[in-house]
Amino acid sequence: MKYMMFVCTDSEPDTDPTDLPDVEKWVADNDARGRRLTGDQLAPTSAATTVRVRDGELLVSEGPFAETAEVIVGFDLLECADLDEAIEVARAHPMAREGRLELRPLMTLPD
Repeated sequence: MKYMMFVCTDSEPDTDPTDLPDVEKWVADNDARGRRLTGDQLAPTSAATTVRVRDGELLVSEGPFAETAEVIVGFDLLECADLDEAIEVARAHPMAREGRLELRPLMTLPD
């Protein structure tokens, strides 16, 4: 099953003083196991553009769609057997302590 893992900042990171996991090791390990299909960091929210259409009119604005303290800073597309495996993959990511990770299954649309 495919999961989109949104990598987000958090206003209350973990205070555990032990070293964070190495993100490059996390990427290499999950790439080697075929659990991470792709992923990358995102440009800052100052580079975001929001597009909407209302009453047939195109509305384009600079910035993210929502004004929040926490922002999405990256993503990883995961291939896992089930949600339990996806949670274990996310648990080992450094941002599980520094930020937050949102797991969302991809929907399969009918043909």
